Amino acid sequence: MSDRPRPSGAGPRRTLLLTGASRGIGHATVQTFSAAGWRVITVSRHPFPEQCPWEMGPEDHIQADLSSPEDTLRAIEEIKLRLEPEQGRLDALVNNAGISPKGPDGSRLGAIDTTLDDWKWVFQVNFFASIMLARGLLEELKRTRGAVVNVTSIAGSRVHPFAGAAYATSKAALMALTREMAHDFGPLGVRVNALSPGEIDTSILSPGTDKIVQEQIPMRRLGRPAEVARVVYFLCTEASAYVNGAEIHVNGGQHV
Repeated sequence: MSDRPRPSGAGPRRTLLLTGASRGIGHATVQTFSAAGWRVITVSRHPFPEQCPWEMGPEDHIQADLSSPEDTLRAIEEIKLRLEPEQGRLDALVNNAGISPKGPDGSRLGAIDTTLDDWKWVFQVNFFASIMLARGLLEELKRTRGAVVNVTSIAGSRVHPFAGAAYATSKAALMALTREMAHDFGPLGVRVNALSPGEIDTSILSPGTDKIVQEQIPMRRLGRPAEVARVVYFLCTEASAYVNGAEIHVNGGQHV
């Protein structure tokens, strides 16, 4: 698998399936892969945003509610139909969608005050949808000896001042799932890795992030979505051909 865009007539174009593409890291990931010549199929609970600049965006966008197991299964069948013109091949799946409910005035929801319904909601989107998509599209990934990237979080390894308990534990579970998937999918030719962002400069930053930057991040700055997207790209290409079951930290040293 080459990291260069495929010229016309050079064989099937590589295809990425990305969840959570409408903003931030997801948006930058689409731009990175599109610039490299990939076809990008996006999945989001929202309609395709008109401000997104990539080619074929509306035609390759699937509106689906990943908090619903039934709608996730429906989306998998629709994805397979979209892949038929590419001989049913899928080169990479990036599970980027994630939710983190907040309390009144945007406050952090801890383990005591998070309702059971919110726990279930968060885990369905952040955890169960990832394994459902990977298993549902396993045959397509096997055809290309493809890659799966699960986007975890620095909050999965420590108590975070803003990320809630349900979000943090779902991301910790997603890293454990990545390890198990790497073990089980690896013999089938499919690599599975995780990428763990820290404080990234997106629209969902919480007040007080500046203090984290100054006190906890050795590089003393926020990460940029494009910097995360380039690592996602690395994990989906032959540059990482022997990387399997890893969690790569993209946080300026915040984890040290």
